[in-house]
Amino acid sequence: MNRNRLGPSELVISEMGLGCMSLGTEESKAIPIIHEALEQGVNFLDTADLYDAGRNEEIIGKALRGRREEVILATKVGNRRVPGREGWVWDPSKAYILSAVKESLRRLQTDYIDLYQLHGGTLEDPIDETIEAFEQLKREGVIRYYGISSIRPNVIREYVRRSGIVSVMSQYSILDRRPEEEVLPLLAQHGIGVLARGPLAGGILTEHGQDKAARGYLDYSPGELPALHARLLAGCQAPRTLPQAALRYPLAAPAVAAVIAGASSAEQLCGNLAAASAPPLSAPELTALRSVSRANRYTAHR
Repeated sequence: MNRNRLGPSELVISEMGLGCMSLGTEESKAIPIIHEALEQGVNFLDTADLYDAGRNEEIIGKALRGRREEVILATKVGNRRVPGREGWVWDPSKAYILSAVKESLRRLQTDYIDLYQLHGGTLEDPIDETIEAFEQLKREGVIRYYGISSIRPNVIREYVRRSGIVSVMSQYSILDRRPEEEVLPLLAQHGIGVLARGPLAGGILTEHGQDKAARGYLDYSPGELPALHARLLAGCQAPRTLPQAALRYPLAAPAVAAVIAGASSAEQLCGNLAAASAPPLSAPELTALRSVSRANRYTAHR
């Protein structure tokens, strides 16, 4: 599998990463999926302390016993669970980050994190304080690099200007082309890597994705998605499948270092990784995909 350098860091990651959120909470099912991904050449795993209340990190820690050095491990912070309350609260404070990282290290059974990411963010946050926390952890060797996971252009812009982030994780797909106008050019200009999540648009960009279209997607209405799905299927040049085209689409952007796709079964994983062995999308293929989809823009998330 091809590997790309993540922004200005020394992290060289597989162009298909495993998003671990959908692994589930059963070790007997989740750990074999992780091991199969590693055998197939995946070396980038992405999780968060939020996923399954930390259980996801625990499973990954068990799966990587004796194999930690094979993996570029990324996790996230910022969503704090309050004992006795449902859900979580947003907390990007320095004190919380310095505390939360210790728990992530314990669950992951490691003494360092390759990429520590802020799991969200707004302009009302104490951004300088948040950056101080990440920089301190980097100096201490607890983390190697840090980034943010955000779809807010204004927040991304602030971190590009004020911090040493090496990456931005952002939703990006054929149906969510919002990063193309504001985010991708900015990050390419500053040499910051992009981790593209949601490449299959919630399952819509799969062979039977019309079944997922009833609820709509971003600015696509439920009424127009079935016809769009049919056009995308028809536009794929055999033997390339629609999921393969969708998974390769973000990688056509120079700033994108990896596509992060989840899997809840070995079958799903192998289907995703088949895109890694397919050739890059050609210029005509990209033109065809863009002619069918919309160059949508960020409106609510600023």
